[in-house]
Amino acid sequence: MQDARAQLLACIPRLRRYARALVGGMGADDLVQDTIERGLVKLPLRPFSGNMRAWLFSIMHNLHIDQIRKARLPTEVFDDDAPALSVAAAQTDGLEIRDLESSLRLLPTEQREVLLLVALEEMTYDEVAATLQIPLGTVMSRLSRAREKMRALMDGRTVVSPLKVVK
Repeated sequence: MQDARAQLLACIPRLRRYARALVGGMGADDLVQDTIERGLVKLPLRPFSGNMRAWLFSIMHNLHIDQIRKARLPTEVFDDDAPALSVAAAQTDGLEIRDLESSLRLLPTEQREVLLLVALEEMTYDEVAATLQIPLGTVMSRLSRAREKMRALMDGRTVVSPLKVVK
């Protein structure tokens, strides 16, 4: 049990990083705190000794979805008043980071979650599928669409979907 608590506490920095990327500066610490609290409560009930990080990310994902449902507010809106990432870099680097952050906010939530878990948290596709409880093929298609949309947004191009609407 002590070992499991130590593993849980070791995941806090990654949980914070993912929460900040997922919800921005506002609410990220609350999301991490709620995740840790729920993880500690459910730790004795945890039926397996699998990947602690994936388990905690699943909890965080579910809490985030619950918050979205309760708020009933769009999550893709970029807040111009949000504090910028604190990076000691040249002015152009700061502008690129701002553009990247705003582009991330323009992605649909489903695509942003998959992109952040793969790119930022370095999870495998299988881990992402287990964390978000979606099929592996869905992970790959969301990731592909997210990457393409990010490229287009960062290049200043309009995003045109190759999918057509069938009536």
